[in-house]
Amino acid sequence: MEKKITLSVIKADVGGFVGHSGVHPELLEKARGILSGSPLLIDFHVTHVGDDINLMLTHELGRNNGEIHQLAWDTFVACTEVAKKLKLYGAGQDLLGDAFSGNIKGLGPGVAEIEVVERKSEPMIVLMADKTEPGAWNYPLYKIFADPFNTIGLVIDPSMHGGFNFEVRDLIDNKKIMFSAPEDIYDMLVFIGAPGRYAIKRIFHKASGQIAAVSSTQRLNLMAGRYVGKDDPVCIIRCQSGFPAVGEVLEPFAHPHLVAGWMRGSHHGPLMPVPLSQCCPTRFDGPPRVIALGFQLAGGKLIGPQDMFDDPAFDEARKLCNQIADYMRSLGPFEPHRLPLDEMEYTTMPLVMKKLKDRFIDLRTTKAKKK
Repeated sequence: MEKKITLSVIKADVGGFVGHSGVHPELLEKARGILSGSPLLIDFHVTHVGDDINLMLTHELGRNNGEIHQLAWDTFVACTEVAKKLKLYGAGQDLLGDAFSGNIKGLGPGVAEIEVVERKSEPMIVLMADKTEPGAWNYPLYKIFADPFNTIGLVIDPSMHGGFNFEVRDLIDNKKIMFSAPEDIYDMLVFIGAPGRYAIKRIFHKASGQIAAVSSTQRLNLMAGRYVGKDDPVCIIRCQSGFPAVGEVLEPFAHPHLVAGWMRGSHHGPLMPVPLSQCCPTRFDGPPRVIALGFQLAGGKLIGPQDMFDDPAFDEARKLCNQIADYMRSLGPFEPHRLPLDEMEYTTMPLVMKKLKDRFIDLRTTKAKKK
């Protein structure tokens, strides 16, 4: 039986430097120090996007392994102690539990894990975002795996022509549904076009059944019952040889789309593709950022990374993002820059409604009395 390798990408915000813009180097060094001594791992890579620490861990223990999740949790706890020492902002904000309980899911950190038998060549792209939510991947994942105008392989590559299956999660009612592309595209778009509630969790190659992509779908606000920051999702995508080419995976980000998040998680803004050197959002705590690191998986070793958005080909996308940001910011507290009311329940909105509830007059009752 061929050996399976698992790539676990686990992220958390355990303290921002400065404000919500970045991660202090001491936290990254602490994480690397802890992971370098672990016998559980084949390899690891530590990076950040904005104020989120991202751990990429390879091992043979499979998805949802308690020991791997414990290792990630302990790493974030240790980084939180450093953040507290440095008085970093929001120290430990993504760690919702007081103690690890066997699985890191539900405790705050975002998790995406993929288990594969390595092909002859196993290129992967790890997407990581800051100042946005899990549904932010809906648009690019649809473009990558279902849109022939983006991914010509769907038309001309016999190994992709049959399409892909999409697992979509209802993040409010905690349900899932499978859609088959291209047959179910119109039905699927009804749901994934509402990324605040429905998010693509996993994608499978229809003919082989192999996993093609996986994203994190944790919703911090729903878990905490209060606003504790946006979810800043991660996503793993396999490339080439039956899957979309690297260039097809990156192509949707050349035309930026609007996502929810930005300042206090309460605004729509453009998702800006940036290299690592530009991954710290500052303007109005944004605009939202996405980085793309490319790896070749070889015997579980992470060969890389290649900083995929460190390319002048994405300069025009960044320029357009700034133009969109100018326009959206000009709307201030008005929708659609500010999120609609049903997505503002973890901000000051409930407090204001409670304060003013006695000043609202029921017009139906008033009209009945006049009659």
